[in-house]
Amino acid sequence: MLSKEKIDRINQLSKKSKMEGLTDKEKEEQTALRKEYLQSVRGSFKNQLKSMKVIDPEGKDVTPEKARDLQERNKKH
Repeated sequence: MLSKEKIDRINQLSKKSKMEGLTDKEKEEQTALRKEYLQSVRGSFKNQLKSMKVIDPEGKDVTPEKARDLQERNKKH
């Protein structure tokens, strides 16, 4: 997870971008922070998929195949 300071900085840069524009250095910083944020979100989502199990109303396991494959690969590591 990204630190509160980095998330605050992303928000500051976004607000400044809308109000007055960013310098080239700030644009680079914003791009790097957004990339780091997306990696964090994707990692968290992938971890959730590793432990997900979907059961239908009849009690059958209907977990999507991609999630099962990810869980199996995780067990091997």
